[in-house]
Amino acid sequence: MKIALIGYGKMGHMIESIALERGHEIVARIDVGDAFELNGADVAIEFTTPATAKENILRAWAQNVPVVCGTTGWDVAALMEEDKRIHEKPMLVWKSNFSVGVNIFFELNKELAARMASQPQYTPSITETHHIHKLDKPSGTAKTLAEQIGTDVAIESIREGEVPGTHTVTWDSEEDTIVITHIAKGRRGFALGAVVTAEQF
Repeated sequence: MKIALIGYGKMGHMIESIALERGHEIVARIDVGDAFELNGADVAIEFTTPATAKENILRAWAQNVPVVCGTTGWDVAALMEEDKRIHEKPMLVWKSNFSVGVNIFFELNKELAARMASQPQYTPSITETHHIHKLDKPSGTAKTLAEQIGTDVAIESIREGEVPGTHTVTWDSEEDTIVITHIAKGRRGFALGAVVTAEQF
């Protein structure tokens, strides 16, 4: 598969390494200030910033290239609503987190939330910790967790050091506390998930 990388920072480099390991070809590496040429890519993988993600996707679509996007902190729903091309054929896969472990964590969170619906004595909250370079707050993953719980959930966002990402969901009552946590050990899990998703195109 021919892959274009939109965003060539730490995530872009990790995605490139995994894609090459899996036998794919990187035909474009686009970073700030580079010409937006996708060079016949079958799919683009986009990890940039909230301010540039939408424009990058639209520019890829203009070259008829579908996009796997892992950038959070921007209005994905608005793009899907205003641009009907996304409904004509698969042109965009966006996730708040591509990590296999996090997506299992999402399933656990939904199951726990469903069971807690009949236990009003518990109050849910979320804490997310990331590196100081992360631009959006709270994280897209934390927002997804909150949406799955389905009620107003307090989210605490912590930015420190080079933490790849830690998410904790807590259900607290006067009698006891239930806690589930996902701890990312690096970027590789996110990058692998993005490449595996791109392989579906």
